[in-house]
Parts: sequence; structure tokens; C-alpha cells
Amino acid sequence: MEMQVELVRWLEDADRDDVPTLGGKNASLGEMIQRLGAKGIAVPEGFATTADAYRRFVEANGLAEVVRHHIDELHDGRRVHEVGPRIREAFEAATMPDDLAEAVRTTYAGLSERVGRDDVDVAVRSSATAEDLPDASFAGQQASFLNVSGADEVVAAVQRCFASLFTDRAIIYREEQGFGHLEIALSAGVQRMVRSDLAGAGVAFTIDTETGFDQVLVIDGAWGLGESVVAGEVDPDTYVVFKPLLTDTTLRPIVTKQRGAKEVKIVYDEAGQGTISLSTSAEERSSFVLDDDEILTLARWCVTIEDHYGVPMDIEWAKDGHTGELFIVQARPETVQSRADAGVLSTYRLTESGEPLVDGLAIGDAIASGPVVRLESAADGHRFTDGGVLVTGMTDPDWVPIMKRAAAIVTDHGGRTAHAAIVSRELGVPALVGTSDATRVLREGEVVTVSCAEGDRGYVYPGVLTFERDEVDLSSLPTTRTRIMMNLASPAAAFRWWRLPAQGIGLARIEFIINSHVGVHPLALTRYDEVDDLEARRRIDKLTAGYADRTDYFVNRLARGVARIAASRYPDPVIVRMSDFKTNEYADLLGGRTFEPEEDNPMIGFRGASRYYSEHYRDGFALECRAMKKAREEIGLTNIKLMIPFVRTVWEADRVLEVMAENGLARGEAGLEIYMMAEVPSNITMAEEFAQRFDGFSIGSNDLTQLELGIDRDSGRLAELFDERNEAVTRRIVELLDKAHRHDTPVGICGQGPSDHPEFAAFLVRHGIDSMSLNPDSIATVIPRIAEVERELDATR
Repeated sequence: MEMQVELVRWLEDADRDDVPTLGGKNASLGEMIQRLGAKGIAVPEGFATTADAYRRFVEANGLAEVVRHHIDELHDGRRVHEVGPRIREAFEAATMPDDLAEAVRTTYAGLSERVGRDDVDVAVRSSATAEDLPDASFAGQQASFLNVSGADEVVAAVQRCFASLFTDRAIIYREEQGFGHLEIALSAGVQRMVRSDLAGAGVAFTIDTETGFDQVLVIDGAWGLGESVVAGEVDPDTYVVFKPLLTDTTLRPIVTKQRGAKEVKIVYDEAGQGTISLSTSAEERSSFVLDDDEILTLARWCVTIEDHYGVPMDIEWAKDGHTGELFIVQARPETVQSRADAGVLSTYRLTESGEPLVDGLAIGDAIASGPVVRLESAADGHRFTDGGVLVTGMTDPDWVPIMKRAAAIVTDHGGRTAHAAIVSRELGVPALVGTSDATRVLREGEVVTVSCAEGDRGYVYPGVLTFERDEVDLSSLPTTRTRIMMNLASPAAAFRWWRLPAQGIGLARIEFIINSHVGVHPLALTRYDEVDDLEARRRIDKLTAGYADRTDYFVNRLARGVARIAASRYPDPVIVRMSDFKTNEYADLLGGRTFEPEEDNPMIGFRGASRYYSEHYRDGFALECRAMKKAREEIGLTNIKLMIPFVRTVWEADRVLEVMAENGLARGEAGLEIYMMAEVPSNITMAEEFAQRFDGFSIGSNDLTQLELGIDRDSGRLAELFDERNEAVTRRIVELLDKAHRHDTPVGICGQGPSDHPEFAAFLVRHGIDSMSLNPDSIATVIPRIAEVERELDATR
């Protein structure tokens, strides 16, 4: 008697052990319905054809020989775009066996009855039987058919899924991976369609897909069916959620909420079955697909799924436009970042030399080659070629999208604290700044090598020079008593450095977040009616569209930018410096010229603490305080500590602390610690008085050197005299350490010196610095030196 062959199976009767029978996609759906439904995760009901059903179809139509014949042609040199279509044509021309067709029709009728709708509309998706294994991800290689209804149409869609096992890309992939083409079977999943064409859908990853940072999950969403997001056809909304705080339902740990353009959406074709693409409305483009409650619900589901499977997951979700319900429609293991080497840092060394074309200050320690692309304006970004060497006068936040695509960056102007230097460090892109003549000397299109691996100075050489890249095992770095922290400004780059053995962030600059993520002068929002620039008003209106109160735009953007940085090191401390723009820099913000005075020397003008209690800026500072309170108490990143820059007098310190308390940021409440920058000589003269008011000091060696030596730190002519290792400066630092430690007040440093000069770092350790905040690219080289000095000190005691 012939053994009964199972041709279809309800998804609720499947689990993860059924990959050989139902493929990874359908087995995973069954697993979630069975095991996670009780935990509140909604998965649309459905059924799937089995691997035996596929084999029955192949055998009944003699298709195995067809496949062998055409694959032999492929091996004999015929191209895949000739072989693939012939195999697919044979599959689509074949006849579905009666028992299989009847099984699909009967089960589809049962699904329609369950849903309570005649000829329920379904999605018919392919699931290869080796799909989504950790070492064999076949996802996306086979076809899916949406908005299918009617028994005959479902049977036809199942057959087209069978044929799609031989798409050109699937054939190529199996050839490359060594999989036999007849060893793989295909299961067609038939699942009730979620009417996300009337709402939205997208994908979620339970790991940061760019850096592998595993404490966040990333959700993308767009209007309409999720295929637009999966296929990369649309610029979606992006939401990033910090996973460790999701268990506290009183918190809202959304650390990024970025609105995408969402210019198109895929919807049902009302004229028949299938789908069509439509342009979205202006309202849809300016609105978020998910609200905060939905983002958090989806995030908690994703964490539950990840916990269940025990690995980072790639998940597809959909929202039903009729009911407003969220559904998970697919989940599979993430197979890129979760397998990356987490403990390696790269170092570079040239193995041949050349005559440099230009030189400048070296930022980073990498080497890169590429063709020169000279741009005068960020508006010319369309001319930039990925992997080119960006050559320009100077950069600002508008350049960041171009900088991300560059192999290296070279500027005429700027120092180590310039925008190009700070951003390139965080992007891990080598840069030369302050070359003075790169735009004149370097020719468009010529191939050059940019080396930042030769010390303080970097060089641009003609041609492609060879170099060695070494891998540093971060786990082999010694531990130190001195707390090693990082300087960080850009939320976009925060996750890049999560693997570094830092114990927090010693300096997170609010002004960089305001510049790149907010873009509007805070007073242009609190005093909008005073903005007399009509174009600025128009741009402000566009940025703040959807906010009932314009100031909420500033608060939300700043809070989430800071929270993203804080999340990257949680629970280690992250010291966030309140804004330290100079008046000329504030004036460059949108709407800023209405509110900023012109100063002959902004570097020692209306900046830092003096602004916070002044009636000229007090309401702007209140927005900064609201943002910090939101980041700490609503989002939940209580590892955020605040720091006040450029405090000139003790009286001024008291005034600022009063204003902060009035805005809900009282020192000591909710565990809040407040630090101050030690960068004005008076800070050191009066260090004992300041120590009674603040929880710690952070030495700003750039400003301290500037004010101690009377040198404009931005002056090119005086650059050779500007040196934080000057004895006048180092004596001041020793004085501060002695006074602060008498009051048990910790002292750190967040200036450039320790990153650039190992001997300066050694000096600080010998005199008892409590923490050292370094640029990310210098941590691996400075830590061993600090450990060595600590050992030397121990030996002499």
C-alpha cells in the first residue's frame, strides 16, 4: 500500500524543526504561531505546501530531467539568463497534479471559512527548504505573489512559486554555494493578507545592521505593502529603540525617529488581483507611519522573537488599515553583523614611499586611495563618486552624506577641532585638514593615496601606494586604573565605536547634534514671530511640520540625538556638554541671525554659561534642559551626566545651577550629576569653590591653552606656539588636580592633547588624572601607554 504523502500543512501545526519540510520562512511562521501567540505576538493564519508536494509536482511532470539538461548547458558555458527562463517556462507550462491542486483548494477554502470571508485575499510566498539557515540564506531569491484570491488563482500562484526556485539569482547562488539544484525543494506559504496597503509595513532588525551593535533594534517603515521597503524602492521612516529599557513600560526608549521621504507605496490593484505602485500624498510623506506606542509594541515583540530564537533576527511586520492591528509576517536569523568579528581593530602602515603632493594635519590613522573629486559646495554632491577622495575648502554638516561615501577627505582649512576632523574621526574615514592648497594642487580625477598613518602630519601621494593593515585584538588591551572614555559628537556615528574598551563618553557635544540633527536656532522656535527672514521661516515651517508646538521639534530631535549617544555606552557614564556655540556659529543656524550679536572675538565672547541665565538666551537654554530631561527621564538614559562649559565665575555657576533646577534639572535629583569644564584660568584659581558646586571637572585643554598663553586657537600663524604641553598649561593642570582631589572631586580631560601626544597622556597619569576622554581612533594606541605608566608608578612606590 502506497504511503500517504502530506501535501499541505496548517502553519499552526508547524515549528522550527520543519525547515526540511516547509523551508525556513514557513517553519518560522509556524513556530511563532505555536510558541509566541500566547505572548501577544500576532501572526496571520495560513498554510503551506510541503517539500513532498513540490517533489510530487516535479516527478509528475518529468521536470528533474529538464533541470539536469539545462544545468548541464550552464556548465557547458551557456549563460544563466538563457538557462533560467527555459527552466521556469517548463515549470509554468507543467500541470499541477490533481491531488495537490485539490489539497490547495480545500485548505484555501478552510482558510476563507476561518477568516469569515469568501475567497479571502492571500499572499503566496516561496520558502526554500534550506532557506534562512545560518550558513545558507536564500531569502529574497524566490517569488512572492500578493493580493491573490480565488482557489484557481491560489493554485496558479503556488505553481509560479515552484518555478521561482529557478530564478537567475537563485541558480547563481546555489552554484556559488555548491548546493545541488535538485536537492532543494520549495514550500509555498499561503497566508491571509494583512491590509497594510491601507496602512503601512516594513522590516525590523534586532541588531544595528551597520555596526553590529546588539543593544538596539532598528525598524523601517513605509506606507502600503512592505515589499517597497524590502526591495529598497522607498526611503522609509527609521526608528531605533534601545532594547535594555523596554522591560520598563513607563519608559519610551526610542533613540532615533527619522522621517523618510516615502514617495511611493505599493497597494492592491483595485482593477484586479496583484499590486500597483502609487505616489504618496504630501500628508503621507510628512507623517510617520507608526506612532510611539506602535513602535514600542513592535519593538517588544521583536525582542521576544529574538529571545525565543536566541540569535539576532530579521523580521517583517505589517499594520492592517482596517483594524489598526500590527502583525509579524516573517522572521529569520540575521546573517551579516551577528557573525562579524567583534574584537578586532585595524591599523595601517605604508610599505612604499613617494613625494607628497600636499600635507596637513592627520586625522585618524588609516590609509586610503582613490580618484580626486574636487567640490566647492555640498550642493554638488551628485558629482561625487563613491570611493573618491573628497577635496574641498572646508566642510559643515551639509557635507556629511558625501563624507560617508568618501575613501578619504582633504581640506584646505581647519584644525583638529574643525568639523571635517571631528566627523571624519567618527566615520572612520582618514582626513587631512589645514593643507592650505589642496584644492589648487590636486587635479580632478587623478588617483592619489591619502596617508594618516605617519604621525601628526598626513600626506597625499600621487598614485596608489601599497600599505599593510594590521588587526589589533581589542581583548588583548590591558586594563587601566585611569578611566578611559571617548569624545563623541555625532549620534549617527555613536554605534560605530561600541566595541572599543571605553568606560563611557567624557564629552558629547550638544552643539554638533543641534547643527546636524536639529538645524534651527532655538530662539527661532521660542520667538518665531521675531524671525524676519521669510526664507528662514519657510524652512522652519517645513522642518517642524506635524508638530503642534514648534519647540517640540527641537526638544525631541536633541533628546533622541543625545539618547542615541548615551545608549551606545549604557550603563557607563556619558557626559553631555550643554551648548557651547560661539555667537558667529549660532548665527549660522536657521533663523539665528535675528538673535545673535556680531562680536569681534566670539571665542571669548557671549558663550557657554553666560548665555544660559541671560534674558537674551534663557528660553533657548530652557529647550536644551527640556531635551536633557526627556532623554534621562522619559527615554530612560539615566547614565547621562551634564556639563557646563566656559563658567567664568563662581557667581555665574550658581546662577546656571538655579536656572537648571527651575527647568527640572536639579543636581542630585533622579541621580543627576553636573560637571563643569575647567578651561578658563579662573576655574583653576577658584577650583575649591567650584568643587563645592559641581560633581566633577573636565579639563578642556584647547581653551585652557588658548587663554593661558593668549593664543587664538584658530590662528594659522600662531599654530606652532599652540601646545597644551607648554609648562604654563601643565602647571595649571597639576594645580587643578591637587585642589580638586582635596575635595574628593574627580578630574578628567576631554581635550585633544592625550589623543595626539602619548607623553602628554603619560604626564596626566603621573599626576593622578581620574579619567581620560580620547578620540575613538586613538584609544587602542593610548591605552597600552597608560598601562605602562601605571606599572612604572607602581614599581616606584
